[in-house]
Amino acid sequence: MTTPSTPGGESAALIVGAGPGISASCARLFAESGLRVALAARNPEKPELKALEQSHGTTTFACDAANPSDVAALFSDVTAKLGRPVLVVHNIDGRTADAFQKSVNEVSPDAVLATLQNAAFSAFLVGQMAAKAMLENAPGPTGAKGTYIITNASAALKGFAKGAAFAMACHAKSALAQSMARELGPQGIHIVNVPIDCAIGRHQEDGTRRHWLAGETVDDNMADPDRIAETYLQLHRQHRSTWTNEVVLRPWTEKW
Repeated sequence: MTTPSTPGGESAALIVGAGPGISASCARLFAESGLRVALAARNPEKPELKALEQSHGTTTFACDAANPSDVAALFSDVTAKLGRPVLVVHNIDGRTADAFQKSVNEVSPDAVLATLQNAAFSAFLVGQMAAKAMLENAPGPTGAKGTYIITNASAALKGFAKGAAFAMACHAKSALAQSMARELGPQGIHIVNVPIDCAIGRHQEDGTRRHWLAGETVDDNMADPDRIAETYLQLHRQHRSTWTNEVVLRPWTEKW
């Protein structure tokens, strides 16, 4: 199926929070599907991003997604070089080491605020600029002007002990997606919240898939980032008569 196009006939996708895992899988699949792919990261010199530039012709931009001026400049630069985006993915976890696995009594207010800024506030900033850009797009074959996908986590569905800051941020992203969908859906922009309720087994050079904390995958017991990317592209291609506004992904073995 053909994706919606910008007025110049070029279709651009932007992945914010780019790195290995979901972002790299999305970049490869989007590029292979005919989209011109922009990757944004605080550190644009990551080896994985350089490799994607060589293998799939992606373009990398430096951006602190929690900084309003950085995000505004990012969308301006992407539009100038690749065209207005029709697909934007916010793929930022946002957890800081100071907030990870800290009880309510020991986590610092600064760490909580940083988590909220890195995750929820950045999702708002990216979503705001995505909406402004996409509203200028001509409707595509399905009537859509663009898609904004927010990667979320298990904490969007349930707050874990010693995870208050992250649960706050993930719930905020879910609420943001709901509000944006109700406002922007009637204007032709598809907003999707995707809680990934499991560990993600990242592809390794030896062909295995591993998670930094959960270990090596066994019998597809962890989400495959390539399959997540396929879901994201499918969401982007949905007809507006059956838009999905939230989809939870988990492997068949996951206890929930």
